[in-house]
Amino acid sequence: MQQPLLLIRGRKSDFVTANLVSLAQKHVEDFELLWREQLQTFTQSDKYWDWWFKKRVSISRDNYESYAIECEEKTQGLMTIETQWHRSQVFPDQRIVYVFALAAAPWNRITIQQPPEFKGVGTALLLFARQRSIELGYSGRVGLHALPGAESFYENRGMLNYGADEEKENLTYFEYPSLQRKL
Repeated sequence: MQQPLLLIRGRKSDFVTANLVSLAQKHVEDFELLWREQLQTFTQSDKYWDWWFKKRVSISRDNYESYAIECEEKTQGLMTIETQWHRSQVFPDQRIVYVFALAAAPWNRITIQQPPEFKGVGTALLLFARQRSIELGYSGRVGLHALPGAESFYENRGMLNYGADEEKENLTYFEYPSLQRKL
């Protein structure tokens, strides 16, 4: 799987072509070798995420999919989604694509580097999750639990904030509603 997309180079504000691809060993190695130390240095909440495990899960189970964004031969973002088991917390009879994990490389985070090397990595991953939701017949519904400090990112992308979820360590639950209007 390879889908081209555009990112914005932070310093020049010009568009750069990147690719959204299925998660491969190279992407996990980039996380371990290029990302982890910076995430730990800047005390990021995802510093201990296990992308090897996420990769194994997406290979061994039909309902998990993992993706990476590549640009200039480096992994710029990572995402794992669940596509069959989750339902909307707002409308429990409706299925959603659930974002299990979403991360931009440290050099693409405003909290770490100003300006980021590339802008739009997290947004591109989120839009792809929405696209998968449409492809699966879920009308664009996507849900996730946000790490502390990431809530404003999801709010700024138009996701609806449904507050802390006691069943998920009080992480804030966000959801994109259906793209289809009810008549």
